[in-house]
Amino acid sequence: KLMMGLSYDELSFYLADSFSYSSFARLSMPVSASALQANIGRLSATSWEQINGRVLSRAAEQGLEKGRVVRIDSTVTETDVHPPSDSTLLWDCVRVMVRLMGQLQDVLEPGLFRFRDRSRSAKQRAYRLDFARGANKTKLYKQLLEITEHTRADLYKGLSQQRGMQQALHYPKLAEQGWRILALTERVIDQTRRRVLDNEKVAAHEKVLSIFEPHTDLIVKGARDVQYGHKLNLTTGRSGLVLDVVIESGNPADSARLCPMIERQSAIYGRVPRQVAADGGYASQDNLARAKALGVKDVAFQKKRGLTIEAMVKSRWVYKKLSDFRAGIEGNISCLKRRYGLSRCTWKGEAGFAAYVWASTVAYNLMVLARLDTA
Repeated sequence: KLMMGLSYDELSFYLADSFSYSSFARLSMPVSASALQANIGRLSATSWEQINGRVLSRAAEQGLEKGRVVRIDSTVTETDVHPPSDSTLLWDCVRVMVRLMGQLQDVLEPGLFRFRDRSRSAKQRAYRLDFARGANKTKLYKQLLEITEHTRADLYKGLSQQRGMQQALHYPKLAEQGWRILALTERVIDQTRRRVLDNEKVAAHEKVLSIFEPHTDLIVKGARDVQYGHKLNLTTGRSGLVLDVVIESGNPADSARLCPMIERQSAIYGRVPRQVAADGGYASQDNLARAKALGVKDVAFQKKRGLTIEAMVKSRWVYKKLSDFRAGIEGNISCLKRRYGLSRCTWKGEAGFAAYVWASTVAYNLMVLARLDTA
C-alpha cells in the first residue's frame, strides 16, 4: 500500500489479482477494502517498530548491516491539515459543532433540543476575512467569535440534555466527540482573542493548529517554509536501512537530540556505533564530548562550528569519508518521502501518525533488504 501509494480499494484489488502480492501477505482469499483498513488500523506504532527490529535482525544475521557506522539527520512529516489561520479554525469549529448537533438532534426526543445553524454566517465571515484589512478585519473577527460562542453554547446545552440518555444514542462516541470539540473550540477562541484582539504573541506549544489533528506541531527549520506536522530524527546505516526513527514532540533543536539517538542504538544492537556522521545542526562541543564518553570513536559533523577535525576523528581522511557517507542519508529521506509516503501522513490521530511513520519505514526497509539479498 505504501510502496505503491494505493488506496484501500486498490490494495484489495491488487491482493486478489496478484499471486505474488497475496503470497507475500499470506492471504488465501480476497479481502475487502474495509477489512484491510480495519485490521491495518489495529497495528500500533509499537508493533511496527518491533517488526522493523526483526528486519534489522535479519540484516544483521546476513552480515548486511551491523550498525557500526551510522548517520543521523532530521526531517518533517506533515499531518493531513490545511494551513491554519484564526478565521479558518473558527469556521472549522462552527461547522463541526453544527454537524454534531444535527446528529444529536436525531437521537434525542423530538422537540427536546433545538439549535440555530450558524455555519453559513461563519463561512461568509471567514471568507471575507481573507481580504479584509484594518478596522474591518477586527470587526469581522468579533462577529465570527460571537457566532462561534453562540454555537458552542448550543452544543453544550444539547450535550447536557443528552447526559441522562446514553442508551438512546445510535452513535456511542457522539457525546465524546462533542465534549472534545467543545474543549478545542474554547482553546481556539482563547488564542484568537489573544492574537487578534489583544495583539498578544501566543507560544507555539499553546496553539491549536487543527481541530481534526490537534497533535500537530509548528515546525520551522532554518529559513525554510513553515511546516505543520511532526519532526522526525532518523538513523540509517551503511546498507541504507533505517535503523531508528524518533517522532519528536514540539520542535526540539537538533543539537539536543544527537546523544539520545546514539544511546538508542544500544537497545537495537547492544552497543553504540563506532563511527557517527551527523548534520551541522547536531554539532557542539558538549555533544562531541558526550558522544566520545559513550564510546563512539569518530564523530563527524558536516559543519565544524568551532570544532577541529582532530578533535572529532582520528584523521582528515576519516573525516572526508564520514562526511561523504553522511550525505547519503539525504537520499534515504528523499526516497522515504517520495516513494513511501513519508512526506505527508494521511492516517488519523496521534497514534495513527506514529503507526504511519513506522509502517512507511518498514515498507522502505523491506525493499532495501530485498535488493541487498539479491545483490
